[in-house]
Amino acid sequence: QVQLVESGGGVVQAGGSLRLSCAASGRTLSNRATGWFRQAPGKERELVAAITSGGSTYYVNRVKGRFTISRDNAKNTVYLQINSLKPEDTAVYYCAASRYYSDADPRSVEYYYWGQGTQVTVSS
Repeated sequence: QVQLVESGGGVVQAGGSLRLSCAASGRTLSNRATGWFRQAPGKERELVAAITSGGSTYYVNRVKGRFTISRDNAKNTVYLQINSLKPEDTAVYYCAASRYYSDADPRSVEYYYWGQGTQVTVSS
């Protein structure tokens, strides 16, 4: 079992930055694909960034250049650095991890373990 806990959300003005953390316990994240998803009110959940087991990264087009995903194996934590925040980034952000090693396209990975989410609110 892997337990995921997100933190780092908050209220920030447009143009600001946040770093979200996804801390894992139970088992390692280092050999799993991990994704950051977000869900805004009234919208479907979307995958915005991911890192494969091998370390390759993926970003949805609308966040490229502003979001950076990284993994610290020693801390068993995956981060999402978000810069130049926009009001449309307002959402609950979730991290999720695959059950097994995966270097597949992150959009096709079955994310098995999920955190509880952290709220990001961007004011204009």
